[in-house]
Amino acid sequence: MDNKTKGSPVQETPHIPVLYREVIDAFAPCENGIVVDCTMGYGGHSSLLLDNKPSLSLIGIDQDPTAIAFSSERLAPYGDRVEIRQGRFSEVAAEVMGEKSDKVCGILADIGVSSLQLDQRERGFSYESDTLDMRMNPNAELSASEVVNEYSQSALENILREYGEVTNARKVAETIVHRRPFSSAKELSQAIFHLMPKGKKIHPSTLVMQAVRIEVNDELGELTRLLDAIESSAIKHLRVAIITFHSLEDRIVKNRFSRWSKNCICPDDAMRCTCGNNHSIGKVITKKPLTAQDDELRANSRSRSAKLRIFEIKR
Repeated sequence: MDNKTKGSPVQETPHIPVLYREVIDAFAPCENGIVVDCTMGYGGHSSLLLDNKPSLSLIGIDQDPTAIAFSSERLAPYGDRVEIRQGRFSEVAAEVMGEKSDKVCGILADIGVSSLQLDQRERGFSYESDTLDMRMNPNAELSASEVVNEYSQSALENILREYGEVTNARKVAETIVHRRPFSSAKELSQAIFHLMPKGKKIHPSTLVMQAVRIEVNDELGELTRLLDAIESSAIKHLRVAIITFHSLEDRIVKNRFSRWSKNCICPDDAMRCTCGNNHSIGKVITKKPLTAQDDELRANSRSRSAKLRIFEIKR
């Protein structure tokens, strides 16, 4: 698609949809059928796809009731072309692919927290928040408060190292345990600020907040379960487009797409192929992830870490 996308789509919703041109291009082959927007949020990507594909239908999924309420109104003009379902996207997407395997032609997932969730301080996602929550589903049992104030030091160290790639995870976990309880993200950020590496473009506490958020919402588990559901579905032709925001997510998607594209799944040290050499379910469309263009980077700083990978399933 031409880079001069008509209109100003990023100004029509409080959630700025990243890589909006690239997402539209990703689903160019989907002239008819249903695209499942697994992370509908505030309808940015959904409305763009519906505008650019008049014969396309869309099923939007979100677990955040605020997003559901907003997008129900925002997408209402599209009438029966839109269906909205609430729940964890891995579970709902699996249900949709089972119910409508002959109609679903695309799967979109924008992994991570939305701009509006970050901006709503009462949600506790931002390091400036006066609460300590971080639940994408406000009704979920586990919140950031339980993780920060009740996890053992070793458990905190593990999630900081694994999910935040915090280099001094042991020291940060020790500091948290010694200075807790914390009642706000702001208080937590201030307590560990001096331990975080300086000089980077992101706030020094961002990696810690990221690690806690991923644990609270089981984000990597959700992504893995979505990929499992796609792999085990009966859909013959499907475009899969996944946007990630940090290396852990991107690595999961990259490795799964690579595995899906391989015909031979024999061990590397096998003397000869014994698997049948027919295990590929499609091809990788993006050998390297797509990233934001210069004008988008200038307009939306949150797009700088976004990466889009696309796979085409042809069973």
